[in-house]
Amino acid sequence: MGRRSRQIPIAVDQLINTFFGGWADETISSAAWRKRCESKGWALLRKMIDALFFWQTDHCKTAYESELKRRQLPEELR
Repeated sequence: MGRRSRQIPIAVDQLINTFFGGWADETISSAAWRKRCESKGWALLRKMIDALFFWQTDHCKTAYESELKRRQLPEELR
């Protein structure tokens, strides 16, 4: 269940993100970083997510960079 226990929450996150105009293979954290300058709502969401993941420096920025580098994919698909 190890890999699945990590993949299912990410899949749910990505699904919820699509309801708010995000890309299908993008997390809410990544979208919040990408859209932070579009509105105060996205900027606030980014700050809230970063505070939630307080043990990770710049969580949303890192999530966005990971999406760009496709780090969420297995090696075979990068």
